[in-house]
Amino acid sequence: MERLILWFLLIVGIVLLIFSLRKPPIKNWILIFLLTSYSSTFLGVLVVEEKMLEYPIRFLSKYYTSSFLYEYLLFPVVCIYFYQSTYQSSYLYMVLKCLFYTSLLTMIEVFFERYTDLIEYHTWTWLHTFISTFFLMMFVRITIQAINKKE
Repeated sequence: MERLILWFLLIVGIVLLIFSLRKPPIKNWILIFLLTSYSSTFLGVLVVEEKMLEYPIRFLSKYYTSSFLYEYLLFPVVCIYFYQSTYQSSYLYMVLKCLFYTSLLTMIEVFFERYTDLIEYHTWTWLHTFISTFFLMMFVRITIQAINKKE
């Protein structure tokens, strides 16, 4: 069952990525994707290597101990949509929208942790996920905004 979920998430992630790159400025979307992938991989490896959580069933388990699918595809795609939905927003609306996206991702992770073998918390909790996801999304959003202002 878990393998089916992973394949479903892979397909959904690829479809959402294709749709997210359909409107300009594509360079922003690619930069967000790459910056989010890099940042989440850094954090993900630290958390897994410190044995705070583990991913018993995952793609490319021979090569990655962290969640390749989440860190390299799903979370970066969600960050693209977050940026697109807050492109011209005030800071308050941006924070509220980030809280919404973060809450949704955290609820999905908690569901997977409780009802599947895709993720197991050891010393990690849903609150760690919520806080790290929120700050990482805001970091990427503010970084891209600063880059665009410098242009």
